Amino acid sequence: MNSLPPSDDLAAQIVRQRQVVTHGHTRSLAWRLEQLGRLEKALHPEEDLLEGLAQDLRKPAVEAYCEIIGVRQELKLFQRQLRRWLRPERVTAPLIMQPSRAWVVAEPLGCVLIIGPWNYPLLLLLSPLVAVLGAGNTAVLKPSEHAPRTGELLAARLQQHMDDDVVSVAMGGPETAQALLTQRFDHVFFTGGNRVGRLVMEQAAKTLTPVTLELGGKNPCLVAEDANIPLAARRIAWGRFLNGGQTCLAPDYVLVAPTVRDAFLAALRQAVLDFYGEDPRISPDFGRIVNAAQFHRLAALLRGRPVLWGGHTDAAERYVAPSAVAVERWDDPLMEEEIFGPVLPILPLTSLKEAVDAISRRPTPLAIYLFSGRQAWRDRLLASTRSGTVCFNDVVLHVWIPRLPFGGVGESGIGAYHGRAGFARFSHQRSVLQRPQVFDAPWRYPPYGNRLRWMRRLLG
Repeated sequence: MNSLPPSDDLAAQIVRQRQVVTHGHTRSLAWRLEQLGRLEKALHPEEDLLEGLAQDLRKPAVEAYCEIIGVRQELKLFQRQLRRWLRPERVTAPLIMQPSRAWVVAEPLGCVLIIGPWNYPLLLLLSPLVAVLGAGNTAVLKPSEHAPRTGELLAARLQQHMDDDVVSVAMGGPETAQALLTQRFDHVFFTGGNRVGRLVMEQAAKTLTPVTLELGGKNPCLVAEDANIPLAARRIAWGRFLNGGQTCLAPDYVLVAPTVRDAFLAALRQAVLDFYGEDPRISPDFGRIVNAAQFHRLAALLRGRPVLWGGHTDAAERYVAPSAVAVERWDDPLMEEEIFGPVLPILPLTSLKEAVDAISRRPTPLAIYLFSGRQAWRDRLLASTRSGTVCFNDVVLHVWIPRLPFGGVGESGIGAYHGRAGFARFSHQRSVLQRPQVFDAPWRYPPYGNRLRWMRRLLG
């Protein structure tokens, strides 16, 4: 399980995993609950998982534990609701088709490929796996090579608790992902950046394989003049600098009303001091950039730029300090693509209309945030923008509500999962019609005669 098999063996492995589904072994509620129980056992003990996340990202134990909690919440919801979700949904057929029965049944897709990211390497690999197994599928997992220790631990845990014909793990780098994508799966689930997401979709199209793409984007955050400034600053600072700034849902830039800009910046700076102290480098609660390539990308964005505060970097530690940068133009390099690091551009919020127009001209973000008590502003934002999610007066937390669908739209992704949305995403909604053999109305058969006239009266 710890290395990629030759392509012939890989194809045979996928066939075996698909046959588990096609032979009907995965349809029962009992089978699905058993797999979810096994996955739950794979989360114990926790300590080495926390240590693995710390080794890969220097992730604080509390933030690492939130990854485990996110998977557990998803598991609990599926274990409680799966019986209800599996019930066939009755559908009323038109009167002209009576007597009859019609219903929709959720059926497994087959074998699903899950390609995980490095920023939340446990949560974003296992949370979709809950939905895949709950929907009665098997899975091949590809952990990120940029979080190697976590990937190795997960591979060992899954090998211990899951059958290889149900869940298998392919370790390796981009060549592994490329080899996997040449195989025929029944669905591909990918979490990562837009560039690789396009490649995944292009490759999947060759075999007409449906995809779910969980991408990212530049998530705007609006702070209106009536916002609770100290609260907004604390919540935005937490969301931006969580996980070293490497969170797809993090506020990527902040539009602040000019009348509260100075107060907001002071409160934001104070929040960072409260969270991480005078020198975040020595704080046990501030993470590191995942690798040298990502560090140098972020350092280049800061180089030669006057910052409001922060801006310090250290290549040896892959450390980028929590930083705020004043931005005056929408064509600034910081506004071109998702930052994915602890750097927060600050722009003026001159009016809601101008902000909405600017957001709407840009690629669709994964999330939009607004801090305001005005219902009219909330209504306008919902009615005039598109995004995967929206959160008012807080940031990021909605991803931990398992009953809320999570996913992007447009540039920020395709499809959603979590809770029932995940069950539906990895199920085929099969339509069924049943009619009796004892009655057969002659109206449907030729010769039709003048039947069109009364059909128009009855059905038109």
